[in-house]
Amino acid sequence: MKMRTVTIMMVALSLFGSACSSSPVDDRPIVVATTTILGDIVREIAGDELNVQVLMPVGVDPHEFSASAKQVAQMESAVLVVANGLGLEEGLTSVLDAVMADGVPVLKVGDVVTPRYFENGRPDPHIWFDPERMAVVARKIADRLAQVDDGLSPADWSSRGGAYAARILDTEAEMERRFGQISPERRKLVTSHMAFGYLADRFGFEVVGVVIPGGGTLGETSASALGSLAETIVAEDVPAIFVETTVSPRLSETLAAETGRDVKIVTLYTGSLGAPGSGADTYLGLLLTDTERIVDALKEG
Repeated sequence: MKMRTVTIMMVALSLFGSACSSSPVDDRPIVVATTTILGDIVREIAGDELNVQVLMPVGVDPHEFSASAKQVAQMESAVLVVANGLGLEEGLTSVLDAVMADGVPVLKVGDVVTPRYFENGRPDPHIWFDPERMAVVARKIADRLAQVDDGLSPADWSSRGGAYAARILDTEAEMERRFGQISPERRKLVTSHMAFGYLADRFGFEVVGVVIPGGGTLGETSASALGSLAETIVAEDVPAIFVETTVSPRLSETLAAETGRDVKIVTLYTGSLGAPGSGADTYLGLLLTDTERIVDALKEG
């Protein structure tokens, strides 16, 4: 069944459901964001002007997520879909291609910045850990919203994008200030997967090892690789392994035990915002929460 046919069926069902409900109809143009992080950024810029919908629930790994038929229909009815691209949404690749083929504008924010690359030659999709790249992304999102919605003037949309970009750069300055508590010789990261390359490049850290190889969370490691990484942790005197809210900590816990040392397991927010009240329930809050946890784990004393 073709995508457009599915869309028509889903929209019809949606209209029927609306007719049977007393809930007020939201007739604002729909913008769909794939991840919770992008959803927060788009909402911050769009305010109440647009109906911003997010595909992925809080706590879901973007590398593993796949959309339901209802979500695909929602994307088909959107005036704009905002995705990360660069291979992050591995389970959405064909859906994004299909909605683009059907004429729905899709902004892949990874395409508006220069990415870093993994050793295997693939682009690193975790661009949200570089505030400067994301300031560029915020302005680009505002530009695209101006193209699909005339509720505000292009100048107003540009102003909104610039204002949020400034908040991102203010957050970067605060991260830099807090990371200053970590001495250069202790700025060594061991993480669940290679999600912190941009952060390492921007703030002067070295990623000395990852538990899951390949850049995504779907790769597999081996006992010998874990043993080698345990030796690296001991040799480099790394005090903590950083795990993620969206990835099982089991392998990292095994690795910590393998070192024979008191290596802390510290959970960071990576591919998803945190739950309300977590401190990481906004993009800027996520950056500062992770910063504080890294500082607490690596600073001396």
